Parts: sequence; C-alpha cells; structure tokens
Amino acid sequence: MDASPFSAPSRLDAPAPSPHNRWMLSFILRRVFQSVLVLLVVGLVAFAMFRFVGDPIDTMLGQERTMADIERLREVLGLNKPFFIQYWDFLVRAVQGDLGISYRQGRPVAEIIAERLPATLELALVSGALALFFGIVLGIFTAIRRDGITAHFVMTVSLIGVSLPTFLIGVLLIYGFGVGIDIRIPFTDTVINTGGMPTFGRGDTDIVFGWFFGGFRSGFGTWDGVQSIILPAITLGLYQMTLIMRLVRAEMLEVLRADYIRFARARGLGDRAINFRHALKNTMVPVITVTGLQLGSIIAFAIITETVFQWPGVGLLFINAIQFVDIPVMAAYLMLISVMFVAINLIVDLLYVFIDPRLRVS
Repeated sequence: MDASPFSAPSRLDAPAPSPHNRWMLSFILRRVFQSVLVLLVVGLVAFAMFRFVGDPIDTMLGQERTMADIERLREVLGLNKPFFIQYWDFLVRAVQGDLGISYRQGRPVAEIIAERLPATLELALVSGALALFFGIVLGIFTAIRRDGITAHFVMTVSLIGVSLPTFLIGVLLIYGFGVGIDIRIPFTDTVINTGGMPTFGRGDTDIVFGWFFGGFRSGFGTWDGVQSIILPAITLGLYQMTLIMRLVRAEMLEVLRADYIRFARARGLGDRAINFRHALKNTMVPVITVTGLQLGSIIAFAIITETVFQWPGVGLLFINAIQFVDIPVMAAYLMLISVMFVAINLIVDLLYVFIDPRLRVS
C-alpha cells in the first residue's frame, strides 16, 4: 500500500548525514587521536629525562642514612619498580586526577599546582593580550604606512624583541624601571628617576576573577598588584608581539597586492574600506594560527620570566622542583604544559577549518 503524502516520514526516509558532517567528525577524531599520542610520547620522554636529573633519595634522607633506609624509601615511593611500570602508574593516577605527592612538601601535587596556576595564567593572559593588541595594531600601521619614517622606526626597534633573549630583557627592565636611571632635564636642576616599579613577586593580592579561578586570589585586586605585573608581562610578551607584528605586516602587504584589492580600488572604494573591510579579514586567517600557538608558548616559556621576577607561578615551582629532584612536580608540570599545547593546537586547527572554507572543500 502506498504511503499517504500526509503521513509522517519513517526512519528509512530520514536524510543521511552530509559528507561535510562526516568529514568534520573524521577530522576531529583524527586530531584527538594524534593529540593523545603526542601526550603519551611527551610523558614517556619526560620520564626518561628524570632518570638523569638526580636521585630524590639523596635530598630526602640525611647524611646518616643507611642502605636499609634507602631501600625502604624507594619501595614506599615506588622507585624500585621498572621504568615502564612507573610510567604506567603515573598515567593511570593522572587520568583519575591524582598527580602524586610532592617529595619536597609532602602535599598532593594537584593541590600545589592549583595554588600556583592562577598566577601563571594571569601573567600569560595579560602578556598575550598585550602582544596581540599591539602586534596587530603596529602590524597594520607598518603595512599601511610602510614608506613612512615612523614605520621604519618601529620595524627597527622591533628587532630588539627578536634579538635579545627573554631573561636579558627582564634584567634590562628591572635596571631601567626598578632600580631606575637618573635623567636630568635640560637647562634645569630637576632630576627624574625612572625607577620605582615592583620587580619581585605579585605584590598585594585581592580576590578578583574568582568566578574564573574558583576563588583563587589574583594580583589585580590592588594598584600594587597591577604595578607588579607590568614588567613581567612586557618581558614575556615582547617577543610574541614582535612576531605577530611582523606576520601581520607581511600578510597585509601580500593581500594589498592581490587582484581583488586592485579591483576594489578601481571601483572607487576608500582606503579605510579596503584596508579594514577587505584586506584585514584575509590577513587574520594565518594570524589566528600563529597567535594560538604563541599563547601556548607564552605559558610554557613563562618559566624564565617567573624566575627573573620571582613570580609565584608553576614555572618557578618547576625550577625549585628541579633543584630538589621533586619528580612528581616535574612530571605534573610537563604534562600540564603538554596538555595546554595540544589543546590549543587542536582548537586552532578546528578554528582554521571553520574560518577557511578552502580546507573544507579540499
């Protein structure tokens, strides 16, 4: 019997998933599988490196230790097990949220990292925001005014952010704005000192961003906290700002030479519409990819800035863990950075596919 045209469609009549949806699902699954594989390899390499850092038993026991004490502590910590068994036990506990106990502090590693992580995220977000804002603005300016004196000056000064290492930039900022330099105003007896900026720690803290950090304390609560983050944020974000600026400038210049830009000029469109409505949109496609990866590098390379400014984040925690051979803390830090890098890379890949339709077509 033929179905009535007014009857409800059956399951067999339901439309099949589109090829685009199947492709997106396959793409996401492949990326997730690759991300998990990368995390496993990074964890394996990190555990292999820990065997050459030192023996934590030497720092945990005193000079009067005996062989019996050493063997008993090794058994308690699980260090007498084979390497792959230790690695597997760490992965199983990490999936359950247990990152082990710190050899130095005797506290859960997850609790220690939870106390330090807001400081690192705070520094990374401020540095990333400064690098992204000034990098895009200066990149657009130097592309549009590429023959101007100011643009050439900005490009020359930007070489400082590429050439100098991060720790040297931090030391120079501490000397220039922390210790200070006396500058005498010409034709007067007035002397101005450029110092006075905080160069140690986060300063006085207050509860801000509690809704984001789950009640953790942040240094943005007072003016002292704002001052304390200025120099570390500039130190950490200067290289990324220079990289983003040069990338935006190069992409902008390439787009401005495209045929459709010439056609837009021939139609009589103004410079503002051409530069910001047409050229900038196509410029931002590769910038999003690089910016996402640079945000992950900011979090990873914050270890140098945190050491120079004694910023109480996970980077400084990792340095102290190396000195005391605190293997659970070192393993948790490396896995945390790896998860952030992989997650950011995965998000950037997905955004790139959504933004650029040519990838979906191919």
